[in-house]
This record gives sequence, structure tokens and C-alpha cells, in this order.
Amino acid sequence: MTPSSEYTARHLSVLEGLEAVRKRPGMYIGSTDSRGLMHCLWEIIDNSVDEALAGFGHDIKVILHPDGSVEVHDDGRGIPVDVEPKTGLTGVEVVFTKLHAGGKFGGGSYTASGGLHGVGASVVNALSARLDVHVDRGGKTYQMSFRRGEPGRFADNGSRLSPDAPFDPFVDDSVLDVVGKAKRGVTGTRIRYWADRQIFTPDAKFSYDELVGRARQTSFLVPGLRITVRDERRLPGTPGESGPHEEVFHHDGGISEFVDFLAIDAPVTETWRLHGSGTFKETVPVLDERGHSQIAEVERDCDVDVAMRWGVGYDTTVRTFVNIIATPKGGTHQAGFEAALLKVFRKAVEANARKLKAGNDKIEKDDVMAGLTAVLTVRLAEPQFEGQTKEILGTAPVRQIVSKVIEKELGAKLASTARGDRNQTSVLLEKVVNEMKSRVTARLHKETQRRKTALESSTLPAKLIDCRTDDVTRSELFIVEGDSALGTARHARSSEFQALLPIRGKILNVQKASVGDMLSNAECAALIQVVGAGSGRSFDIEAARYGRVILMTDADVDGAHIRTLLLTLFFRYMRPMIEEGRVYAAVPPLHRVEVVNAGSKANEMIYTYSEGELHALLKRLEGEGRRYKEPIQRYKGLGEMDADQLAETTMDPRHRSLRRVTIESAQRAEEVFELLMGSEVAPRKDFIVSGSANLDRERIDA
Repeated sequence: MTPSSEYTARHLSVLEGLEAVRKRPGMYIGSTDSRGLMHCLWEIIDNSVDEALAGFGHDIKVILHPDGSVEVHDDGRGIPVDVEPKTGLTGVEVVFTKLHAGGKFGGGSYTASGGLHGVGASVVNALSARLDVHVDRGGKTYQMSFRRGEPGRFADNGSRLSPDAPFDPFVDDSVLDVVGKAKRGVTGTRIRYWADRQIFTPDAKFSYDELVGRARQTSFLVPGLRITVRDERRLPGTPGESGPHEEVFHHDGGISEFVDFLAIDAPVTETWRLHGSGTFKETVPVLDERGHSQIAEVERDCDVDVAMRWGVGYDTTVRTFVNIIATPKGGTHQAGFEAALLKVFRKAVEANARKLKAGNDKIEKDDVMAGLTAVLTVRLAEPQFEGQTKEILGTAPVRQIVSKVIEKELGAKLASTARGDRNQTSVLLEKVVNEMKSRVTARLHKETQRRKTALESSTLPAKLIDCRTDDVTRSELFIVEGDSALGTARHARSSEFQALLPIRGKILNVQKASVGDMLSNAECAALIQVVGAGSGRSFDIEAARYGRVILMTDADVDGAHIRTLLLTLFFRYMRPMIEEGRVYAAVPPLHRVEVVNAGSKANEMIYTYSEGELHALLKRLEGEGRRYKEPIQRYKGLGEMDADQLAETTMDPRHRSLRRVTIESAQRAEEVFELLMGSEVAPRKDFIVSGSANLDRERIDA
């Protein structure tokens, strides 16, 4: 056949809608890079999840093949194989070739599902160089294949499947082939597809980390569902680079367990679970028996399920979902949730204003959200999303329903007289009020803290020894341990760009303390005031008064402890300073070796910074036949140095060494700080015992 004779009216009817998808893929999947590629995979996985949500099937398996294809298995009811009367096509072909067609229209098959537009499977098919679907149903296994949306058969070479195999499209009638027998009672769907490289960018690839994250998330949202992810690609930098890698996700605790997984700080409250529902009326077009569109008013049910807990931190983690589909950009459900939270807490704070010493300032949304970890899910039929990517819920009445549920359930929780609830509520309200006070204080600091000029008075702490420059990029703030070191540092510094702030002893461990305790602590408050950019959520790094903050503590165990306490304060309340690489630890020397020079030449002073470096130096000097004075001076504190020595070794940018403090993984850093500085003693004891063998006894100042 010539190409022109192959193009029949049948081909035209099949490809008419899908050609629009291929011409404008961004309208349907957002983009044609890795993000769009992953969106296609979510469409196929979500169809299987919808079966599990409807009560059919409990097992989903996703396989990433070495040839770039991906395979999704489920044990649901299987796509219908009978002929759909309006089109005369089998259910399989309708699902994969017709836009706006499927079981999620009309409410007959799914009461609530992630899909609304009915374009998921057909869009994936249109954007695939090849798609194979197998359906187990009624004791038989059915198969149909497609090339770029067009049904037909591939002439594969043995068991090796390829989108480049010869393809014969169906011309007159489509055929749903029966390729085997299914065991009695066994049903399900298996889909394998190869993304079309004519559509997607050359560097687009499936992200294993994203896939695992989505699988874990879904297993929390659908309790009892088992999701297996298998990677056979052996890509460098992935867990499966040395061989096939498989992970299984299965959780029975639902979104309460999800919140516990997401929360990484110490708890202020337990995980609270709030339930509720509501109804609303919606005017929608429906098809009558003749296929004509009619406007009708239908009543919808909306179920709301929320799990939430507050922690001691100030970071907020809120995940929202509609029928288990993530809505990362929020929507009406999240707007209702946040509005109700603010309303309930304002009412609770007003009722306890005298006890909480709240003053006349009103709490804001950020004060309530600080430290909150929450998972919000709503379920309703035919949700309206803004765009096919489903990142924002647009169904307007959902806002009011969610708001009413939160107001009723959370209001009752905060007003509960049960001992456990009352204690948690008291601590939580105190935290919220402290967040408000912190925000107000930060605003006042920003309004009043500027570098003083001859005509301005300074509101900065009296013990701050400031520098002269107004250039933030040049300026350095040294946090100095103790008054003795301060006196030496004052003479060793360059007053043009180096400022000094002394601290007395060990500051408050803010990992354990509340925001209120931190703000009332003189050393912590002074440090936050001097940096000048606020604290916590209100921290504004653009307002920071110094380009660098350098922690200059003694080179002993106490100095290391003070440095850890200071870093805890920065990590908890001024984290952007660490993230931008503006926090450093000074590296003072441990030893000073005075090498004797012959004749009238002055003796040479050599500083070493570790025991290993000292032994290497002494060995080298002995090998060269050079003498050094005994005993070798070992510095136990910065105050033992004179100004010239401190400047030369620790403060002068031309000679000093600094260690920059960085965060490669904020979550891992949070876990380490909680281990070292948190309230749980047992894990810290285990950590100390396990590391005791590596202890350098010489560094213990006893």
C-alpha cells in the first residue's frame, strides 16, 4: 500500500482528537521535559490508584525498564473489554483513543477519583511511540497495542518489544486480541509504554526519587494499598546503578502516619485527626440518552480529613490532596483550612489573653502556621482543577465546607477539658503567642536598627564593639567566648571591618527551649539583635548587618560545646545565614613551637592546629637537625595569646583559616541537631557510647 491509501476515514476519526494533543502537549501535561514525562506516568498510576480507592485492588507495581519504557500493573477490575454502544469500540480502545471518555464521568463507576477531564490515558497514548495494554478479565487475557495513539499490531522479533518494530494499523475494524487465559477470579490491568522522543526533550527521563516519593505518599493516603517500585535501568547515581533495585511501600496508619513521617522536630502536640463532611450544589452539563448536553443541578458530597501536629520549630509543612491527587499549589481547600485555623486561634487567644499576656497585638496566619505539620485531604466527585496538571483545586464551595469542619473540630479540641488535651492546648497557645511576640519584636528591630551615624543613637547592646564600615559585604562579626578573649581580640582586630560581640559562658540550648525562653535569654536576644535581620520565619537576610559571622571559641571541649550551642541558635532561628554560607568557625591554633635559630637571628614561631600536625612538625625539625624550646606551649584558651599572635593566627584575613558551616541536607541537619541537643536523652547516650572509642583524651581539659 502507498502511504496515501493507508490514510482512511477510520484513521481520521481515531487521530482527530489525539493529533491536538501531539501538536500542543503543553496544554495537557504542562511541559515536554522530565516534568511532563513524570506527569504522564502519574496519569497511568493514578488510574490504578482510583481502582484501589473504589475498593477494587490492593497491589500496584511500577517497573522502569532499561529500554526507557515504564510498566504499571494493578489488580483492579481491569479496563472493560465489551463494546461501548455509542462508539462501537471496546472499552479499552475508548479509554486510550478518546479524549474526555472514561469511567469517571457520570458517577457510575467512581464516587471520587483523581481524574476529572478523562484525558489521562488517551494523552499518554498519544504521546507514546508505543503503548501495550493487557487486561485480565472474565478468565481471559486481552491485549491491544498503539503507535502514537493509533491502534494496530506490532510485529515483534521474539520476546524483545520495541517501538521500532514493524506496525500494521487496523483499517476496517479494531480487534481486541485474546492472548491467553487468566486464573479464576484474577483481574487487573498491565500497561507498558515508550514515551515518544519526537515529543519529549532528549534529556527528559523518569526520576526514581520522585517516583519513590509519590509511591510513599500514595501509600499513606490509601491505607492498605501496597505499591512496589522497581528500577532496572542501572543509571549512575541511582540506588539501582549496580543492579535492579526494588522498594515496597505499605502503610495502614493513613494520614496520621504520614504526618509523623513528615514531622522532624520535637512535638508540642500529639497528631490530631479531624473529620467532617458537607454538601453543596453544583450546576453542571450532563449528557442525556441521546448524547445531548443538558444543564442540571446536582448535589455533591465533600468529605474532609485532616491530620495535624505542632512541633517546637517554626517551619511549616502542609500537604494538600484531592482524591489522593497532590495539589502543591493549594486551592480552595487549603484557603478554607488556613482561614479557619486563624479564626479558631484568634478566638482561643482572645479567650485566654490575660493568662497568655497576649497584649493588644493580633496573631497572624504565620504565627499559627509556625511549626505546623499537616496533611489535608478532601474527597468529592468531579473536582474542578485549574488545568490538567491538577496543581490547584478550583471548586469554590469546598472552601466553606473545609472551613466549617476545621472551625468545629479544632475549636472543640482547643476547648476540651480532658487533661491531656488541656495541657497540649496550653503549650500550643503559648507557642503561638510567642511567635506573635517574636514577629512584632523583629519588626521593631528592622525599624530601629541601622548603623549609627554621628546624628543617630544606637539601640544595639552596649557590649557590642562595632566596626566602622557601612559595607555589609566586607564586615565581619566575631562572636567571642569570654571577657579575657575579648580584651585580646579588641587589640587584634581591624576596627575598620571587624566587630566583636562577647558571650558569657554557655548560652541557652534553643533546641529544647521555647521561642519565648529564647527571646527572654539575654545572650540569644543580644545576638539576634546584633545580626539585625530578625529571627525564625521573619528572618530577612537582606537586612543582616554583617557579611560574615565568625564563631571564635577556645580549642577545647567547652569551646566546642559553646560553638554547638551557637550553631543551634543559627540553625533554628537564623538558618538562611548558614544556607548562604555566611557563618564560619574560627580555627585557633592548639600549639606554638618556638624554633631556635642560630646566631642573632630571631627565633621562628610555628603554629600547629592538631596533635597530628604537631608530631609531623617535630619529626621534620628533628630530621633537619633544628632545635626547639621546651616545653611546647599548648593553648587552652584564646585569652592565652597576645594580640599579635591572635591576629596572625585567627583574625587577620591574610593568614587565618576559617571553616565555613554549610548544610547539604536540611532534614539530615535537623535530625543531627535533635540528636545532639534535643530532649530525648537515650539516643544521645547511645551516640556518645558508640563514639567513645574515637575520643582524644588529650583534648579533655581536666
